[in-house]
Amino acid sequence: MITAREITVRYGSTLALDATDLAVPSGRTVGLIGPNGSGKSTMLRAILRAVRTEDGTVLIDDDPIEALSPVQRAQRLAVVAQEEPSGLPLTAWDSVLLGRSPHISGWSSYRAEDEHAAEDSMRRAGVLHLASRSIDELSGGERQRVLIARALAQGAHHLLLDEPTNHLDVRYQHDILSLVQDLPLTTVVVLHDLNLAARYCDELVLLHEGTAVARGAPAQVLTPEVLTPVYGIDVRRLDIDGVPQLVFSPRRRRPQVEPIHHDDDVHSSMEAAPPERSGAIR
Repeated sequence: MITAREITVRYGSTLALDATDLAVPSGRTVGLIGPNGSGKSTMLRAILRAVRTEDGTVLIDDDPIEALSPVQRAQRLAVVAQEEPSGLPLTAWDSVLLGRSPHISGWSSYRAEDEHAAEDSMRRAGVLHLASRSIDELSGGERQRVLIARALAQGAHHLLLDEPTNHLDVRYQHDILSLVQDLPLTTVVVLHDLNLAARYCDELVLLHEGTAVARGAPAQVLTPEVLTPVYGIDVRRLDIDGVPQLVFSPRRRRPQVEPIHHDDDVHSSMEAAPPERSGAIR
C-alpha cells in the first residue's frame, strides 16, 4: 500500500501540491489525471522523495519512506519514467539486469538467481526475443516494455509510472497499459489520456492546481460535471461495455455582433456625404 498524506510542494513561489492526499490499496492501479501543471508528476516525485516536500508524510506499507535506506526504497518501489533514449551502449538484457542492482552488494557480480529473475521478467513483459538488441534501437513501445521488465526484475511490490504511453501509437498504448493492469503490483500511473485511464485504472484521482478535486472509480470521476470545469472543454460521455469513453469539443465562443449605428450616426454620415451632381446617371 502507498499512502501520501497532506503533501505540500513548492517550486519557488509556485504551489505545486497543496496538502494533497493519495491512498493506493495493495494490488490496485490508481491513475493520476489532470491538466498540465496540476501536480501529477510532482506527486510521484514526492512519493519517491525526489523532490523536497514542505509538509506531509509518505508511507510504504505503513513504513515512513524517510526510515527506508536508498536500497530498501529500491527494493520496494520501482519506477518507469517517460520513454526516452538511454544514451548508453546497453542491450535490452543489460537494461533489465540493472533492475537486480538493489539485491547485490558493492561490485559483486550478478548471480544465477539474478539472471533467472531478468529472464523471467522479460518473458512476462514479452521482450525476451529482444534481449540482444541495443536499447536505443528499439521502438518506443518495445523500449517501454523493456523498462517494465526491468521494474519487474527489481522485485518491488510497488510500481510508479510517469506517462508510460507518451509518444506511443494507439496499439502500443493499449499493449503497455494492458500489461501494467495484469501485474500483481500496487501501481500509480500518471496519464493524460482519460479514455485510457477509464479502461485500465481501478481508481482515479483528478488533480487541479495542486489539489485533488475528485477521486473514486472511473465511472464516478469521469463525468462532464466534474471534468468540464477542470479542463475548460465540453465533455460528452458514452458507456461502452461498462467502460466510460469521453468525447471532447471546444467550448463555443459567442459570435461577435456588429455594432449598431444610432440614428445620430446615420444622419452624421449622410451630412458628410458629397452632394449629388446634377445630371448624374441614375
